[in-house]
Amino acid sequence: MKLSIIMPCYNERETLPKILEKVRNVKLKNNLKKEIILVDDFSTDGTREYIKSLDKEIIKLFHEKNKGKGAAIKSGIKKASGDIIIVQDADLEYEPNDYNKLIEPILEGKAEVVYGSRVLNKKNKKYSHLSFLIGGRLVTFVTNLLFFSRLTDEPTCYKTFKADVIKKIEIEGNRFEWEPEVTAKILKKGIKIHEVPISYFPRKKSEGKKINWKDGVQAIWTLVKYRVRE
Repeated sequence: MKLSIIMPCYNERETLPKILEKVRNVKLKNNLKKEIILVDDFSTDGTREYIKSLDKEIIKLFHEKNKGKGAAIKSGIKKASGDIIIVQDADLEYEPNDYNKLIEPILEGKAEVVYGSRVLNKKNKKYSHLSFLIGGRLVTFVTNLLFFSRLTDEPTCYKTFKADVIKKIEIEGNRFEWEPEVTAKILKKGIKIHEVPISYFPRKKSEGKKINWKDGVQAIWTLVKYRVRE
């Protein structure tokens, strides 16, 4: 079996080499093979050139204009050949050593979709800004209210899927709204989302964090839209 790791990249020249090394060093359970897919979303800080310089073992995709995180993930999903697919941000907020916890429920046949919850890990004490904390909790609350779910962390980056599940879901959103959209469509299909605790090392906007309050509003609107849409 194989794990496809999709890493959308936009102006992450400083952190990309570090996170890439972490991903490469992870030892997966059951001797799972790793397929690393880097999708550059038209970076302008040298990220694009760095990716081009990497060895052929890494799959490299390049957008000819900036389309957004969702578009990059969709490009990666189309290219992925693994049995399980996970999304990995190119910053250092998430810990690749959590992969085994994320894929274990799928390998054991207990789940088809697994989210890594920052909330469930009580050791995670820090957050980027109070607005991010409140926004994430609000988006999660609205998700549970609309779809009768019991999630603790909907906006998490670590979303893990059986490949045959995520490849059948058509995602329209090209930017950060892909997150609530994929959640909404999975829950509407009656697929339960399993959660496991993960580590989290938040960075501030001054360190390159790109999401903002407008994305939170967009997330809630996206959830409502796909709740009422047939």
